[in-house]
Amino acid sequence: MCPEPPVHSRLTRTRREFFRDACCGFGGLALASLVHEEQARAAMVNPLAAKAAHLPAKARSVIFLFMAGGPSHLETFDPKPLLNQLSGQVRPKEFGEAKYQFIKNGAKLLGTRRQFDQHGKCGLEISDLFPQLATCADELAVIRSCTGDAVVHSAAQYELLTGRVVPGYPSMGSWMLYGLGAESRSLPGYVVMPDPAGALEGGQPMFMHGFLPAAYQPTMFRPGGRPVLNLDLPAGVSLAQRERTLRLIRELNQATLPKEDFEFDARISAYDLAFKMQTEAPAVLDLSSEPQETLDLYGIGKERTNDYGRRCLLARRLVENSVRFVTVVAGGGAGNLQWDAHNDIEENHTRKAAETDQPIAGLLKDLKRRGLLDSTLVVWGGEFGRSPEAESGKGRDHHNLGFSMWMAGGGVRGGTVVGATDPIGLRAVEEPHHFRDIHATILRQLGLDQHRLTYPHLGRDERLTFIEGNVIEGIV
Repeated sequence: MCPEPPVHSRLTRTRREFFRDACCGFGGLALASLVHEEQARAAMVNPLAAKAAHLPAKARSVIFLFMAGGPSHLETFDPKPLLNQLSGQVRPKEFGEAKYQFIKNGAKLLGTRRQFDQHGKCGLEISDLFPQLATCADELAVIRSCTGDAVVHSAAQYELLTGRVVPGYPSMGSWMLYGLGAESRSLPGYVVMPDPAGALEGGQPMFMHGFLPAAYQPTMFRPGGRPVLNLDLPAGVSLAQRERTLRLIRELNQATLPKEDFEFDARISAYDLAFKMQTEAPAVLDLSSEPQETLDLYGIGKERTNDYGRRCLLARRLVENSVRFVTVVAGGGAGNLQWDAHNDIEENHTRKAAETDQPIAGLLKDLKRRGLLDSTLVVWGGEFGRSPEAESGKGRDHHNLGFSMWMAGGGVRGGTVVGATDPIGLRAVEEPHHFRDIHATILRQLGLDQHRLTYPHLGRDERLTFIEGNVIEGIV
């Protein structure tokens, strides 16, 4: 069978053939160049664009109520009658040993003066430090067996917020923003509201983006009535003028934009976000539009609860407007201004609970009545608990071997308790849960798989849960 003769010419039937054949094939080269440029432009997508979750999500946002300094599990959510019976005695040897910062050998056990009662339909035991929060008992999932690796503030704060005991790693909020992007174009996706009393031992690095691109860094709000400065347009400057200024800055920046310069790219995005915040954020940050009943619910206007109440209400308004992750810090500055009760556990915890109890209860109730609690995961806790032994006679030292945290909303099963410490609260003995498990559970509720939420860094695919975290199945 003879082969068919070669075809030296034929009619052009498609646009693809036209570009291939036109001008001896140079049309195809031109098309390839155009396609390459289009692909390059497509690759320069907004890093904060909303992304699909890995798994079915039960929550859209997280509010982390960070009780800085280390609230005592023994005075809050973990009653220990035996500890009260043994108060004033040396810890029995059968409970094992524990390493502390300041407690010396031979220290005596310290009972608690707090009264625990059952609350809600679930009968959850909560101390009288939190009478308002106790009315929300059926919303809480208490984890009584939390553990961490560090017994000093800075390292423990890094581990709680970033999963590592050293600085330089991305925080929970930055990981969430990296994994899911931002839903709001006029508000930051990740906000931190520090305590006005001052900085913490871990400093700002515990809230930061670490080695992730700078677009995933937090927006730090200021304390007081103006959490963000310069939201108003300058006097004599119209919106149209501001838009032209922003356009010029953007064009100048893009004209010299280095390849893969994440810091420069984040600065450009910051200008865009700042402009959008000037047009839309003032209404979100202005609490004067809230009815008096809502202000009273959070304790706004009362001396003790005004500050934390304002920040909790602002957190609700932020998640209501699609902000992804909000950290509201309670405690800052010198030790006793935090939940850091080295000298007098009663004085310290009575004061800190009085500042936060009503605002937190108000937040949970407000989220629920607005239909936001189902989609908002609220997490409460500090970097560790407090020791069963006394320090300085009436205080308690740092304690990382067993302590309590709780979650509410966001698909969590309220009115539940998981895990347990031993009869004096020294060590988690039933279903211990490391910070990695807390992180894995938060990720799971947001629809993020800890094994897929990774970022290449120094030859390793890093992730929030470091080695492996286990989702706390008992509460989800």
